Amino acid sequence: MIGRLTGQLALKNAPYILLDVHGVGYDVQLPMSSFFNLPNLGDTLTVLTHLVVREDAHLLFGFLTDDERSAFRELIKISGIGARTALAVLSGMSVDELRQAVALQESGRLTRVPGIGKKTAERLLLELKGKLAEALPGASGSAAQGDTHTEIVQALCALGYSEKEAIPAAKALPAGCNVTDGLRLALKSLMK
Repeated sequence: MIGRLTGQLALKNAPYILLDVHGVGYDVQLPMSSFFNLPNLGDTLTVLTHLVVREDAHLLFGFLTDDERSAFRELIKISGIGARTALAVLSGMSVDELRQAVALQESGRLTRVPGIGKKTAERLLLELKGKLAEALPGASGSAAQGDTHTEIVQALCALGYSEKEAIPAAKALPAGCNVTDGLRLALKSLMK
């Protein structure tokens, strides 16, 4: 697997770059957050990479920070999220913004990214909970509240409610309620 490349920046054509590494040109796709921080053509550049091997292509994705590459790898682990969607998420928001959206369970931030609908955004928030959010400094109180909401949503889904019903019911709960009280209140609201 190709983990890092260092070479001369030969071409910039968003979202692709061509990196000349000792005479071999590598096509690398970057998120726009990395693309806007590229040096001038001809300058030396080091990119951290992730290679995706498909039946019909080998695709190389590049990142200027390890944080971006780690977030990309977490995103593509989620069922139904491919490399292009993960790249779109990282192009639409910084890793810190993504962490904050996950910690606060704000699907509205993710739906602003082209190609991410409400259902996909909610699935991303559930899947990334505990994977990106813990690295956000100062988000522990919000993360604890988000964990309570996540547990309530999971409990409601286990009881037969759909995510579409469970997520709004959990978000409507008062702040600071525990899982037991929250589940009781959510069930009352869903039975109306």
